[in-house]
Amino acid sequence: MNNVTIVSCPTCNTPVRWEPASKFRPFCSERCKLIDLGEWASEEKRIPGEDIPPHANDDDVS
Repeated sequence: MNNVTIVSCPTCNTPVRWEPASKFRPFCSERCKLIDLGEWASEEKRIPGEDIPPHANDDDVS
């Protein structure tokens, strides 16, 4: 018996077969993959956490 896992596309909820032939998994298409990437790039999506101080990434080297 061949058990194939089916997941929902994170962008449009279309069912996607989780297998090597599904080249954009977990997305259903390149379009949905790029929509998701754009949402991360524009900071519409983010991982919650504490804000860092404004100069936390500055080097102390003079």
